[in-house]
Parts: sequence; C-alpha cells; structure tokens
Amino acid sequence: MVENNLIHESSPYLLQHANNPVNWYAWNDESLKKAKDENKPIFLSIGYSSCHWCHVMAHESFENDEVAKFMNENFINIKVDREERPDIDDIYQKVCQIATGQGGWPLSIFLTPDQKPFYAGTYFPVLDSYGRPGFGSICRQLSQAWKEKPKDIESSAERFLGALNKAEAIQIPSKLERVILDEAAMNLFQLGDATYGGFGSAPKFPNAANVSFLFRYAKLSGLSKFTDFALKTLRKMANGGIFDQIGGGFSRYSTDAKWLVPHFEKMLYDNALIPVNYAEAYQITKDPFYLEVMEKTLDFVLREMTSSENGFYSAYDADSEGVEGKYYVWKKSEIKEILGSDAELFCLYYDVTDGGNWEGNNILCNNLNISTVAFNFGISESEVKKIINSCSEKLLKVRSSRIAPGLDDKILVSWNSLMITAFAKGYRVTGDIRYLNAAKDCISFIEKNLIVDEKLLRTYKNGVAKIDGYLEDYSYFVNALLDVFEIEPDEKYLKLSLKFGHHLVNHFWDSENNSFFMTSDDHEKLIIRPKSNYDLSLPSGNSVSAFVMLRLYHLSQEQIFLDIATKIMESQAQMAAENPFGFGHLLNTITMYIQKPTEITLINTENSEICQSLLLDYLPNSFLITIQNVSQLDNLSKYPFFSGKSFEDKTCVFVCKDFACSLPLHTIEEIKSNL
Repeated sequence: MVENNLIHESSPYLLQHANNPVNWYAWNDESLKKAKDENKPIFLSIGYSSCHWCHVMAHESFENDEVAKFMNENFINIKVDREERPDIDDIYQKVCQIATGQGGWPLSIFLTPDQKPFYAGTYFPVLDSYGRPGFGSICRQLSQAWKEKPKDIESSAERFLGALNKAEAIQIPSKLERVILDEAAMNLFQLGDATYGGFGSAPKFPNAANVSFLFRYAKLSGLSKFTDFALKTLRKMANGGIFDQIGGGFSRYSTDAKWLVPHFEKMLYDNALIPVNYAEAYQITKDPFYLEVMEKTLDFVLREMTSSENGFYSAYDADSEGVEGKYYVWKKSEIKEILGSDAELFCLYYDVTDGGNWEGNNILCNNLNISTVAFNFGISESEVKKIINSCSEKLLKVRSSRIAPGLDDKILVSWNSLMITAFAKGYRVTGDIRYLNAAKDCISFIEKNLIVDEKLLRTYKNGVAKIDGYLEDYSYFVNALLDVFEIEPDEKYLKLSLKFGHHLVNHFWDSENNSFFMTSDDHEKLIIRPKSNYDLSLPSGNSVSAFVMLRLYHLSQEQIFLDIATKIMESQAQMAAENPFGFGHLLNTITMYIQKPTEITLINTENSEICQSLLLDYLPNSFLITIQNVSQLDNLSKYPFFSGKSFEDKTCVFVCKDFACSLPLHTIEEIKSNL
C-alpha cells in the first residue's frame, strides 16, 4: 500500500489521506520550503474528517492514479485539517468568498510558493460536469498558466491579497444603545421561518446563539412573539430527524426546511451549544419536554463522545460503510421484528411507514402528541411513554451493533470548553452530579495535558498536545472556567481565568482596530494575521472574548477588562444590528452590557427551595455564584465581587446591580422583588 507524508500526522482527517496516491504534505516549514526550492505552485486542500463532500472529492480525484500523477509532478500538495488550523482555513475561506461569493469544504486553493492565493473553489468533480470545471482540467490549466503566464498569476495573487487586507479594515465605533438591540431583533425575526422555525430555508442550521438572543430580547422588550418563535424552533428541531430520537444528540444541519433529513454528521460543538438553548427554554417554560431533549443530548456526549481521559471527541462522520445515514435509518419490517407487539405504537409515534420518509428508509421523527397516541390505543399517556422509552432502548441496543460512522477522536480545547459550559448549565437545571463531574474532569484534563509553559495548546490526540492555542481556545476556556466557578467557587478557577484573560490582552489584542486577532503575537506568520468576528456555527473568538472580559471585570473590577469588552462591542455593534444572523453571541453580550449585569451571591445552600428557585429561574443577564461553605468565601474575600459579604448559618442571597447591593435576603419573595 502507498503511503505519503501524512502517515506521520495525528489528525484523523489527514490520516484518511495517508494512503492516497497524491504525495500529500502537512502544512509545515518543510513543505513550504519545498515549494520555494522547486518553484512549484501549492495545491492546498482544506477539510475535516466528517465532511461528506471531502470524502467524495478524495474518492473521485485524490484516489485517481492519473490525477494524482499530474498533481505530484506539477504541484506541492498540502492537506490541512480546518479544525486543527482555523487560522489557515479562515484566511483562505475569505479568499474563496471573494473569488466565488461562497465558501465551504472541501476548500481547494492554489497558491504561489509564498502562500499567496491565485485560484479558489470548493468541491470540484473529477471531470467537467454540471457546468463545473473538472478538477483534472483545472490542474492542467493552472499548471500551464504557472509556466507560461507568471505575470497573470502574480497579478491575480496581488488582487486577492489587496481584497483580504481591505476585509480586515477598521470598523467605525457605534454607541451601545437599546436601539441596536431593537433593530437586530426585528431584522433577525424577519429571517425566521414562521412555519417550521429556524432561519432561512434549506439547508437549515440550528443557530443556537440567535435562539438565545431572541429569548433575551423577549425578556428585555416584554414581547412574547420572540420567545414563541424561539420555542417553536426548538420544538420543531427536537421533533425532526436532525435530533437523534433514540440516541440523543443533534446532527450538524437539516437538508430541508422541516428539520426532517439531517446531514448525519454529529459535531461536538453543536451538541454543546444546542443543549444550552433547551436548558434556557426549560427555565422559561418549566416544560419537561425541553429538559428531556437537553438530558438526552448531554447523555449522548457522556456515552459516545467522552474519552477515557475525560476529554471530549470532535465528531462522528455522516457515513458508515460508505453510505450516508446508514447507521441511523430503519425499515419498518426491521422495527416490527425487534419490537413485536409494541411496534405499531412506536411506528405511529415516530412516523415510520412501509415506504419510508427518505430514500425508502425511515428517519425517526415525531409529529404526534403523546395524548393522541394514548387515545388511539386506549391507554394512559404514562403507559405510552413507558412503551416508547422501552422500545427506544431496544432499538438503540440493536443500532449499537451496526458498523458505526467514523469517529474523529482528536480533542480540541475550544470545543471541549463549549462542552464544559453545556454540562455546567445541565447541572444547574437538573442537579445531576454526573454533569458537574464531567465539566470539572474536563477542566482537569485540559490543565494536565494542554497547558504547557503557562500557555494553552489547541489539540490533543494519542497523548500528544500540539499547536498554539487560538483566540477561541482561550476565550471559550475562560468562559468555561467561570461557568464552573459560579457553581463551585474554587479560587483556582478564577485565578486561571484572570491569568488567561490577561494573556489575551497582552498577546492577542489589536489596539488599532479594537478587536482581538485570531492568533497570538508569537504565532506562525501567515500572509495576514486573521480575525474572527462572525458568530456562525461557532461563536466568534471576539464575541466570546467581549463576554468573558465583561465577566472578569465584574469579578475583579480591573478596568482593562471593561475597556476592552466595550471597544469590541462598539466596533461591531452596527454590523450586528444590520446583520444579526452573524452576530448572535455578540448581541447577547451587548444585551447584558446595556441592561447592566445583576450580581447574585447565594450563600449557604442549606435551603433547597431558595436554591431551586434561583437556579431554575431564567436570569440571562446575571452572574449567580453559589457559596457552599465559609472557607470558599474566605478564600475569595480579596476579590471585589465578594467584599462585604459574610457567611451566615442559614441560606441568604445578596443581589447587586450598578454598584449597589441589597441587604442579605432570606425569603424567595424578597429575592424576587430585588431581581
């Protein structure tokens, strides 16, 4: 079997290509030097392990001996895992958007030996078809142009570089006023699908930050239509095929507007961001439906995405045995055989038919209330629930014996940090100690394996941590530390948060443009130093940084944190108002800033009624810190947030806002009136 240079890599995505006839290199000094020494253009291919069209292009083009031979003779071919190197991906995604008006993966970019792009696209079929040029003919044309028209290549590269630098230009600051939120909420609402929830049409993504913003804006404005729309979105998602009805967890997106047919890959970040929406929906409505979806999702991550070292894996592929979705779908005859006499009830509830709802198979989805099924079968609702749960367990057991989709088992600090936050939120609304332990154990894992010389590294696999942490790694991790600190206020979490907060200011801040760079000042130099400003499938590093700087300021009263949070928000507020779809997380931060955060300190958790009342209340613009014992408070008394507060022998609550604090409050009524 042929092996190329990728055989020495740890990324599951790169290893998928280690046996291609293409002589792939990883992005490193050696491969970049080789391009210069041989004066060959670089073909840069960027993707990730669970990307369906990456697999298709690999099979059609990179496993094709004839295409590979031409690539090897005429290009230095470099593979990049976009999850390991978001900086490289960010730069060349922007190039692709400039060139074609859209981006995506696989990302196919042709570069000069000094990394300047001169041609960009995404998936190319191997032969010319459907109006798309074939990959083989593109390679031949560009290779010929490289040899015969070097000036054309150079001017194309310079145009791209000029456009890239322009895209990173200074934004004019805006005042942080309520009108920003009003405009953003109305613009976002207009993008909503009134029938099925969510934003836009197919393909439809969960957009967790936008759902959170609608909840916050509804509370601020008193307009229930925003809450209603967000709840409809969450209910439609949970009833659709995008949610794994028997195994828990969400697929990356729905290929249709109804949330029925998912793109079956499961990403860790979705299964971290989405449960927080359902926890908030439960706090708002107290409807156990939302709580159950959150629990099934977190339990899926505990069961199937948690390493023996307590980190969380990155993703499950969409395909198994080379077929998309094969692992997840069912024939009705198969279900009947497994479930026997309960099959008809289960099939009615989950819309299972002989003909199927997708390519002759059934994706489990639910459009019926339990009460309708109970009436139909003449049994109680509790009996229906019992049967459905029992059937789901049987089917899950059978499904677990199928050949599973490929697992990307690298562990990323940023995505793990999102998961810590989700488990902290899950613990808040359930009191399930498994969730808090999962959050704390993952922090310990990161501390032990991914902090080297007082800096964060990004990725870990097979005992090896590598690549300097990016803005998102630091900002998400600080946020996660603070989320766990609020539940269990051990000073070590706060100290590490403050330390990394200062590290961001010292090594990532761009004082000219009032935002953070994606990379630190000692990171590898690329053609530009990229920035991440848009909240899309992941919240941007700048949005989360603004949020954590605001949190750190309230805990420490260090003015630098407030100044930086304000500058980030001001620099992007107008864009957020006009294009709220891409700034959901930032809008949540601006909402908190404009409303002024409420600081809540719960001292002595003896009175479970008071504790439950606070933990299950929807208080989005607050910091709620739970002090369990006197030593915790003593250790924290030097921090301004805790000054003047003393431990009492019965549960009490301090509510502070805008530098004024209540007296100790001892009843739910007093607490509610102060909130």
